[in-house]
Amino acid sequence: MTATETAGSEPPRNAPPNAPRASSFPQVQNIHFGDLADALGKGWRDFRRAPQFGLAIAALFVVGGIVIYLQLTVMQSSWLILPVAVGFPLIGPFVVVGLYEVSHQFETGGRPDWSRVLHRIFSQKDRQIPSIAFVVTFFFGIWFFLAHLVFALFFGLGSITNSSSSYDFLLTAKGLEMLAVGSAVGGVLAFLLFALSVVSIPLLVDREIDFVTGMIVSVQAVTRNPLVMLCWAALVGGLTLLAMLPYFLGLLVVLPVLGHATWHLYRRLVAPESGAPEPGDPAA
Repeated sequence: MTATETAGSEPPRNAPPNAPRASSFPQVQNIHFGDLADALGKGWRDFRRAPQFGLAIAALFVVGGIVIYLQLTVMQSSWLILPVAVGFPLIGPFVVVGLYEVSHQFETGGRPDWSRVLHRIFSQKDRQIPSIAFVVTFFFGIWFFLAHLVFALFFGLGSITNSSSSYDFLLTAKGLEMLAVGSAVGGVLAFLLFALSVVSIPLLVDREIDFVTGMIVSVQAVTRNPLVMLCWAALVGGLTLLAMLPYFLGLLVVLPVLGHATWHLYRRLVAPESGAPEPGDPAA
């Protein structure tokens, strides 16, 4: 055993899945509202320095959103929506890894290239990201079930046959009540998923730990900084919603900027390991 291993430091970032884990539990730090602005600023900077990565990755989500929209409004082939929609939570945790890798390369003073980014994305299949993808998909399935349940509670089975051709029923009193309840239920589920994943995904990319530990650290980060993280969740949700309005095209910018920013926020939320350089240090 080497002196480095006895010191409890983590194995290299490219270590195999069975590599020894760091002995120290990741330590969560306090952050302030100014850190959110700093993370967004760095996210915008990373996107501008290498826009080709963010544009290519975000294009996957834009195309998927357009396909779902066309299925609903033009082709009326609603049976195709489910497989396309399920693809979002399945590939999302993998794809966002590419953005984290770009930001990490900039931190280390390097210049990201497609070979490194793609290697980082595809190498996750042998690590812990698939487990996080399963958790995200599980929440997505719960939301699908609850959305149908809320609809049935308010409208029963009679109105379902007309909902595909007209959405005027949503503007009725009962429709607005259903939207309010559904939004509240979806908001709770979305925040729970946010708390489990906002730190865990970049942490699993950065260190060799198990996904349960990653989710625990993520929840700790949210509960230790509740107001700041609630603001970040609202900011992410609001910007994403606005970006979807012009035919999803705003996602081409918003998604990569938020992805890069999430990496930088993670760097502020989780303390570096003992003996590791601070984020932004070229020696990192």
